[in-house]
Amino acid sequence: MPEARKHLLLVEDEAPLREALAERLIEHGFDVEQSDSGEAAIEQLAEFAFDIVITDLRLPGVDGTRVLEAALLRYPDIVGIIVTGYGTVKDAVEAIKRGATDFVTKPFQFDELLHALNSALEQRRLKAENAYLRSQLQERYRFEGIIGRSPAMRELFQLLETVSASASTILITGETGTGKEVVARAIHHNSPRRALRFVALNCGAIPETLLEAELFGHVRGAFTGAIGTRQGRLEQANKGTLFLDEVGTMSWAMQMKLLRVLQEREFERIGDTHTIKVDVRVVGATNSDLQKMVAEGSFREDLFYRLNIIPIHLPPLRDRKEDIPLLVQHFLKKFTAPESAAAGAKADQTRGPEPAARSLSISQQAMRCLMGYSWPGNVRQLENAIERAVALSGGRSQIETSDLTADIQQASQTAATPDVTLPEGGIDFDHYISRIEHGLIRRALEKTGGNKGQASKLLNLKRTTLVEKLKRLDPQPG
Repeated sequence: MPEARKHLLLVEDEAPLREALAERLIEHGFDVEQSDSGEAAIEQLAEFAFDIVITDLRLPGVDGTRVLEAALLRYPDIVGIIVTGYGTVKDAVEAIKRGATDFVTKPFQFDELLHALNSALEQRRLKAENAYLRSQLQERYRFEGIIGRSPAMRELFQLLETVSASASTILITGETGTGKEVVARAIHHNSPRRALRFVALNCGAIPETLLEAELFGHVRGAFTGAIGTRQGRLEQANKGTLFLDEVGTMSWAMQMKLLRVLQEREFERIGDTHTIKVDVRVVGATNSDLQKMVAEGSFREDLFYRLNIIPIHLPPLRDRKEDIPLLVQHFLKKFTAPESAAAGAKADQTRGPEPAARSLSISQQAMRCLMGYSWPGNVRQLENAIERAVALSGGRSQIETSDLTADIQQASQTAATPDVTLPEGGIDFDHYISRIEHGLIRRALEKTGGNKGQASKLLNLKRTTLVEKLKRLDPQPG
């Protein structure tokens, strides 16, 4: 059965441009209705359920943002594309945050609009197909190597499922060790570009004099030592994904050149005059505060908005400690599996029976140390700690606190006592302890959905004791 034609509302006050676009869109299989103002477009949206709305941002009277809001209010799944001038890119980015699928900057080629339109439709199709998966996120704890059950991670998984299908530029922020490259790879492997290359470049690990050559490539004789023509990372990633880590370390000149690539999708190798066109999705990452750098004048504001079309922030491990046990089990399996494989290979060579895979657990005391530690190096540091503990555990079946580093061992001793600054006048001890007690009970009830029996087990209290404390702390019926 052939796919139904998509109904599209085109809102543009410049009649020649609107009519030319409508004619081309009809040629490509869309049913197009035209509107020359925001007010008229809102009336048309009230009378017909369009699949797509393409609207100019700047319109006389009601602008494109209001048109988009009216469309999304009536039809939450409608595809909305904003057309904007260079001077209003920041406004277009704000429209993306409010629900627009993509934006196209004037002047543009029709193929650029068509690409944005087809990408948006594909994104909507995949979103519909994944609706059931998203409804099961409460039970899900991993996404392409990213692990967690905390609310922050469930939100991250949902966001990744949504944005992976688009072609929009993404900026991943987070502290060192939170897994920014892992997230970038997950986005690539869940995108329509998954069959093409994922190319990574750490901008902070390459000297400034070499970074341009690494990114753009060079021709023979372009500089001393350029003995042959070489492709840069941009060319290598054509049709695929380019991951630029630590983009905040780029010089002002390199920022300008990257901005041109993002705007024009073209560049020249060093020493060459031939312009190369590329179709590449750029995913940037940084542990720096780029907005602060923009305010200080060390990072270009226009480049920031080009990179930050879809922002993804990775929380530090200290803010999602409920994920630590899950991560520990994952790393235990990871670092015991090679031992099993090596043992199996050795057994094959001697033609003896293959030994069982090593089973390694972790003591509760050691787990308390891991849960109490602040993890300044985040998930990467936790992975290294488990690898070290596995190596030191020898032939034992359980990791003990002695297998952990001294600073992690000490964490359990201080974790139970919050860091309190005592003022000169002292504190109200009973009131302070009551606040801590109330907070623990509230968190236990939230975790168990208000079930007092389960909450009392979490707190190692009798149910009657918990009920009495509730009455004392919050004297209400129930």
